[in-house]
Amino acid sequence: MSTVQRDRAAQLERPVAVADWTAWTCRVRLAVTDPAALPAARALLTARLAAVDRACSRFRADSELAAVDAGAGRWTPVGPLLAEALAVALRAARLSDGDVDPTVGGAMTALGYDRDLDLVDPGQVPPVLSPVAGWGTVELDGDRVRIPWGTRLDLGATAKSWTADRAAADIAARTGVGALVSIGGDVAVAGPAPAGGWRVRVEDVTGDPDAPAGPDAQVVVLTDGGLATSGTRARRWRRGGVEVHHVLDPRTGLPATPAWRTVSVAAASCTDAGTASTAAVVRGRAALPWLAGLGLPARLVGEDGDVVTTGGWPAWTC
Repeated sequence: MSTVQRDRAAQLERPVAVADWTAWTCRVRLAVTDPAALPAARALLTARLAAVDRACSRFRADSELAAVDAGAGRWTPVGPLLAEALAVALRAARLSDGDVDPTVGGAMTALGYDRDLDLVDPGQVPPVLSPVAGWGTVELDGDRVRIPWGTRLDLGATAKSWTADRAAADIAARTGVGALVSIGGDVAVAGPAPAGGWRVRVEDVTGDPDAPAGPDAQVVVLTDGGLATSGTRARRWRRGGVEVHHVLDPRTGLPATPAWRTVSVAAASCTDAGTASTAAVVRGRAALPWLAGLGLPARLVGEDGDVVTTGGWPAWTC
């Protein structure tokens, strides 16, 4: 489990170097505990983002994932990166009892989310019921995969958090410094933390971490593991005059009924945190006893703005 603590401003004076940029239509933040290591760390993270995009993007016709979709119904060879990403997605599906499901790609496309979000066509047809094949239909056998005919995969629920985990660990191992990697607000840390830990802002919509905190933001400290936030506010668009969001209920193929506008979870890895936070959005009010049973620190913000915490999430601080 990740160690998540209250932010104590007096502990946070530390010499770290930070770089920010945009990738995958997300804000990316890289921080390292030695400024001299920042160029090498950024090169490592940039290379990993590019490699994952080539393997796993459903927006690229030349990606390996697109080849798997095109070959639905038969075995398709995959490289080690996509094989690992698929294994991670299937594990997340198993651990969440199917609330996080990689076979929602067709349903996402039916909602119009078949390209980068800022390019989505609102279309004229409103969302319709589009159940997914289900994660249990995906067959992964080493370096090959087979999905049912008509199925399209979407690894969006796990790819960001898994990439953050892998990148942070790789940077720490290769440079010997502590590293924080945030991709769209999914945060992984590895290596020696700075004095006082890594300061992370938790809020409804990922914004500029250097800007003044909003009234609903909370700042916590991570020393290991990861933290992820899932919600229904950040990635929204209109389809046929209906506003929709990107967290789908695999049982219907439609956006999950909103009970929580955001759920933030800390765990032993960013991947596990992201799996739990996404599943919690799908589960709605039933997420509270589920998260409590897992013992994961979590902060859930209701549609009305009320905040509920569980699992030892730290007391409020700004």
